[in-house]
Amino acid sequence: MKAVAAVAEILKREGVKFLIGYPVNPIIEAAAQADIRTIIVRQERTGLHMADAVSRVTSGQKIGVFTMQHGPGSENAFGGVAQAYGDSVPIVVLPGGYPRRITNIPPNFNSFINYRHVTKWIEQVILPDAVPDALRRAFTQVKNGRPRPVLVEIPTDVFQEEIPEPLNYTAAPRMRSGPDPKAVAEVAAALVAAERLVIYAGQGVHYAQAWSQLRQLAELLEAPVTTSLQGKSAFPENHPLSLGSGGRSVSKQLHEFLKNADVIFGIGCSFATTNYGVAMPKGKVIIHSTLDAADINKDVPVERALVGDAALTLDALLLEVKDRLKGTPRGRAQAVAAEIKRIKAEWMAQWMPKLTSSATPLSPYRVINDLLHTVDPARTIITHDAGSPRDQISPFWECTEPLSYIGWGKTTQLGYGLGLAMGAKLAHPDKLCVNVWGDAAIGFTGMDFETAVRERIPILSVLLNNFSMAIELPIMKTATEKYRSTDISGHYADMAKAFGGHGERVTEPGDIVPAIQRGIKKTEEGVPVLLEFITEKEIDFSIYKY
Repeated sequence: MKAVAAVAEILKREGVKFLIGYPVNPIIEAAAQADIRTIIVRQERTGLHMADAVSRVTSGQKIGVFTMQHGPGSENAFGGVAQAYGDSVPIVVLPGGYPRRITNIPPNFNSFINYRHVTKWIEQVILPDAVPDALRRAFTQVKNGRPRPVLVEIPTDVFQEEIPEPLNYTAAPRMRSGPDPKAVAEVAAALVAAERLVIYAGQGVHYAQAWSQLRQLAELLEAPVTTSLQGKSAFPENHPLSLGSGGRSVSKQLHEFLKNADVIFGIGCSFATTNYGVAMPKGKVIIHSTLDAADINKDVPVERALVGDAALTLDALLLEVKDRLKGTPRGRAQAVAAEIKRIKAEWMAQWMPKLTSSATPLSPYRVINDLLHTVDPARTIITHDAGSPRDQISPFWECTEPLSYIGWGKTTQLGYGLGLAMGAKLAHPDKLCVNVWGDAAIGFTGMDFETAVRERIPILSVLLNNFSMAIELPIMKTATEKYRSTDISGHYADMAKAFGGHGERVTEPGDIVPAIQRGIKKTEEGVPVLLEFITEKEIDFSIYKY
């Protein structure tokens, strides 16, 4: 058996149903021969974003795999791997490598050397019979512990060499570890003693599929819950105890409850400092539960900590908290819910003029609000893009089902959302998969809308086009006045039609909902859709400072 055929067979045994890549890499042909669907993108970064989404929306139960050419392919792919690393997403990356005799000779790009800082595990295979062992290590690492990318580089001259048969390979196991029972008891006591507890849930809850346990703990403690952008949808946002999610922009109720909290309990989160996450107010007691001990006391000082899988941790906490509360809540929920409802009503009243605006050019908030009330959120997976779309949609989009929102932002590469929507659709073909992006983002990855058409991936792409990098206007005044440096342009609905998809340009408020309804119908017919909404240069966001 040739080494490349062994790679394909191993992918098959690991349950890989489709391989995303860009030629030339022999793994693509070997995968097709092994009946693994091959999906070819227009640029490497988008393919990695697709693999990223496959892993995210399945809680890592399916692992996205991407392969690319040595040299320029590996160079182009770096950003996509770095994004997955920053957002803690488990993907397997299989670049080709230069032949072994020149792999370490400058200026040849060596993935094994250059990707070390954006991968959890990395190897270069130099002997063909080492392929099974290298991939076993890679899949074991990607399935266990903190989710992050792994990479195995295989030099081109290794692929066609023979390895012994039969192939000895069994799919890597999945393992979980739980927290110290003594520490669990101490944390449970602290949570019960808190007067104004807030629970902050991250994407570790998604990977552990611990949504039920999170809800049970919140209801038992009668504590309000917020999530990070990555954790958004881990807690139903129509629940009376929900504060919504937080990124750069947040709801008023989230801001007020964090400001007035005495204890903040972070579960399945890193508390990493980022401009695109919720800043923790000073002077609060922080209790931190995470899978990776390296995050403890890294960005915020913590009083107590638990290390382990979020589901196992919450299971253990539920037992301890129930014991302390004699199995029943203390009767605080009604007052807490009433306070949330009151502040939320004030906040929504402030934003309702924008959410229902009849102005032209269109308010992006009106587009987002109409989209929310036209789709079935429970059957939809939606993601934002970087910049304004993220800050406009994240506070106002109400998630009711787990994994219905792909939030991201430890690093913010423009154009990321398109690949995420396509990957989500591959993993969940029965759901409406939507990306909301701006005219800056489409400039980075817009050509890959053609990939959606060619590869029969019927997503709904919602473009907010204001012909400007509007978020940059306050900081690029002179450059804009002198050289129009923030101006950008295009007729992107026509582009979508030229690629063979369905494209519409919408300029009137009354046409927003009918266009969305037509778009949804087209996706159900198997046609990718791009709806281009001509919007105003909106730069107001729901941002609060402590």
